[in-house]
Amino acid sequence: MTRKSADGGGRSTIRDVAARAGVSAATVSRVLGGAYPVSTATRTQVLRAVRELDYVADARAKAIAGVGTPTLGFVLDDITGPSFALMAHGVEREATRLGHLCLVCSTDGDAAHELDFIETMRAQRAAAVILVGGGADTPEYRSRTARVADALAAAGSRLVLCGRPPLDPGAPVTVIEYDNEGGAYALCAHVLSQGHRRILFLGGEPEHTTAQGRERGYLAAHRARGVEADPALRLAGDFTRDSGYRSMRRALEDGLDFTAVMAATDMVAAGALTALHEAEVSVPGDVSLVGYDDIPFARDLYPPLTTVRVPYEELGRLAVRTALERGRGRGRDAPPDEHVLLGTHVVVRDSVRAVGDSSAG
Repeated sequence: MTRKSADGGGRSTIRDVAARAGVSAATVSRVLGGAYPVSTATRTQVLRAVRELDYVADARAKAIAGVGTPTLGFVLDDITGPSFALMAHGVEREATRLGHLCLVCSTDGDAAHELDFIETMRAQRAAAVILVGGGADTPEYRSRTARVADALAAAGSRLVLCGRPPLDPGAPVTVIEYDNEGGAYALCAHVLSQGHRRILFLGGEPEHTTAQGRERGYLAAHRARGVEADPALRLAGDFTRDSGYRSMRRALEDGLDFTAVMAATDMVAAGALTALHEAEVSVPGDVSLVGYDDIPFARDLYPPLTTVRVPYEELGRLAVRTALERGRGRGRDAPPDEHVLLGTHVVVRDSVRAVGDSSAG
């Protein structure tokens, strides 16, 4: 049954609760906010009125007033991506552990949507806003993101960048990232150590900073081994399974000469693996294949995928912990621009074989 307010509406108000309890609206706010001492008798009266009227406090009003459950904003392009989902899980679990509500926004790459959500979080005095994922490192991006960081800092909040391009020195921002280029270097070095010299690279969008870092690692590993990387073996795409499938089909149809494939993500590797299976190319018997991210299903592919382990869940946890510790004063002496780098490592499974080894596939 819907409870009626004193003015005939369908929703009870704080004034209705005050009238039922025989106290002021300010007293009701003190009881519900829990920020001020109230006598036991008064608290009992107010809570009884709340139950009888089925009153629900306006969460937005409470947030703007600075009471109620503190919040964190978490912004990403696509929540369906496995690596993003792992990071979101880490953010949510750490936020819950520390008594914060985590609000998630998936933008599909819409910058205006992202800015609208950040403004809402600023207005609600969110403890921090965490932005996730690579992007184009342009002057426009740096200027826009610096303004966001300044606005949040002025409201007592904190901008945290996870895997996003950092800002200019001195900006009030926390950067939490992993050794993206180093992971790609170690992975490609592992493939080269198995005797491969023609390694097809299925990359991401050329302007995407995460994709750029992984390609730099690929090229650096070739230089370190004194091997010339053939530009014809570097194909751009995006980080999806379908992109990997299309790029692999194109490489096969064009007759490119390669003995190994380095995919920019495990999702890209999964698509490439399907295309190779369809073409009756054995992995790793005919072609070796590696990915990047070590998302959960990488070990369940056939063959299990050699890849780079990225601590996505820990990145999410650390983003929350670092921002909140600073907000509580424990990071007060830290510079305005904090930068934390986590390591990556290669996970060797069964998708790579040494050149000339006929025991696999």
